[in-house]
Amino acid sequence: MSKRRYNKTLRADQEGETRQCIVDAALCLYGEIGPARTTISAVAERAEVQRLTIYRHFPAENELLAACLSHWLVSNPPPDPGSWRQGIDPADWGLAILSMLYHYYAETAEMWGHWYRDLDHVAPLREQIAGFTDYLETLCHDILESLPAERRQGKMCRSVVLHAVQFATWQSFSKAGIDNSEMAALMDDWLHKCPLS
Repeated sequence: MSKRRYNKTLRADQEGETRQCIVDAALCLYGEIGPARTTISAVAERAEVQRLTIYRHFPAENELLAACLSHWLVSNPPPDPGSWRQGIDPADWGLAILSMLYHYYAETAEMWGHWYRDLDHVAPLREQIAGFTDYLETLCHDILESLPAERRQGKMCRSVVLHAVQFATWQSFSKAGIDNSEMAALMDDWLHKCPLS
């Protein structure tokens, strides 16, 4: 390998490390105070780089936000639909999905609490979380598929499913001291007993 090529590779590695250092610093601050209260100056100080270095890697603030959310979701992936589609009786999907989801929320509550709290204060955040919103719709579809045909068509039942998968629902139950498994059983029972309208 030529010296020029070696230097170019080394420089690219250093740039990659700097970029990851910035993302890690921003995520630490998001976890502590949330995106809305996190400034570029604070990220620069935490990452021990200049503000201009951050702007060089992330010209727009929403680019840093997107990189952080993407990296965080890779490190903290939500339950994989394959977990129930490949090994659980479809009739039991509702309880299985909600159990997995609520345990996931419990393990990642601090960060999700900040993400959702700041949705109305950080304009690009809603766009960045859209992918997770789509994921929750997939869960809703699978939960509805686990119910009897006449029940899954009901407007009330669909509303309950949508409510059941929200972080705010888990948060409310959790603050009331309800265990994740009990929470999932309660919501699943509600789905099987709610009016068919």
